[in-house]
Amino acid sequence: MRLRFEILAALFLTASALPAAAQQCGGDFEAWKQGVAAEARAAGVGSAGLDALEKATIDDKVLARDRSQGVFTQTFLEFSNRMISPHRLKQGAVNLKKYADVFGRADREFGVQAPVIAAFWALETDFGAVQGNFHTLNALVTLSHDCRRPQLFRPQIVPLLTLIDRGVLPADVTGAWAGEIGQTQMLPSDYLTRGVDGDGDEVIDLRGSAPDVIMTTASKIMSRGWKRDQPWIEEVRVPDDMPWDQTGRTNKLPLTQWAQWGVTNLDGTPLVDNGLKAGLALPMGRKGPAFLAYDNFDVYLEWNQSFTYALTAANLAARLAGAPQIDPRNPELGLNGDQMKALQTRLEAKGYDVGTVDGILGTNTREAIRKEQKRLGLPVDGWPTPDLLAKL
Repeated sequence: MRLRFEILAALFLTASALPAAAQQCGGDFEAWKQGVAAEARAAGVGSAGLDALEKATIDDKVLARDRSQGVFTQTFLEFSNRMISPHRLKQGAVNLKKYADVFGRADREFGVQAPVIAAFWALETDFGAVQGNFHTLNALVTLSHDCRRPQLFRPQIVPLLTLIDRGVLPADVTGAWAGEIGQTQMLPSDYLTRGVDGDGDEVIDLRGSAPDVIMTTASKIMSRGWKRDQPWIEEVRVPDDMPWDQTGRTNKLPLTQWAQWGVTNLDGTPLVDNGLKAGLALPMGRKGPAFLAYDNFDVYLEWNQSFTYALTAANLAARLAGAPQIDPRNPELGLNGDQMKALQTRLEAKGYDVGTVDGILGTNTREAIRKEQKRLGLPVDGWPTPDLLAKL
């Protein structure tokens, strides 16, 4: 069924303005679904969507996956070396050439550079080859009924039911375990509000049409605050000593200041002032790889809140744009999973909010580490070491 997405977007925006019939999680599953059905009905979802919801069930495999994201316990170098594979670099170059006209149109219309789009396309599904086999509606219903993070998933149910009801997606559509769909793993709300018909057939197919995927991905990235024609990251070399407490992604300073402190291009040449501000990201501390992180890098964290994933995606985009392989340098020994949990427990005991004690070096844990490093007179680089653990 062909349907203009402007209509779908309007339906979704109208639905989002309505009060939710039942936002609570947990309790009797069938009763909970009735609350969701009332919300969907009020948003204009018809019988096809409501019938799909009635058949939805809890998927225990989704819950298991949600609680075992051990991949993010890897260091940045471990994760990026695995994810930025020769195959993805080769296929990325092939697709950049094959769809050059579409990428060019995406850049003109949305201001998002081709390598940025291609990097997400590669990391999410290997350019559409692996889109996931989880029943999407069951996944979203499961994660919304579960009380761990329902606020992330409940707002996606009505958009998905709308897509199903209008015949854009089948009721048994499959995708990633967290409810994303298509070749760049779009959430249903983005499918509705950011979908772009890239091939001109009046159907937005994010599972099978590469032009639709490219244009819609650019639309989503732009909507998160991407600044046209500006850089995202730049690998640099840092000196042996500098004001480490001034580093960090969020402390954005002019390049002239970083140059004054001894930061250079990777080849040792002086930084060239581009009129922009950037933070100095040190994913594995002051002795590991170093990157200037511009405002556009923050958009990567809007896509995925994992700093390790975001920096890997940004680096893959840089590689596709011609940057060399990362210089690993010689980072200090970090902590294993059990040691990280012990560190998080000690930080929590000191009053820091580290989120969940899960052994993952997330944003809250990094910030807590920086504060403790400063208190203890250690270089403030956010990297957990056995020395820091012992001092705590």
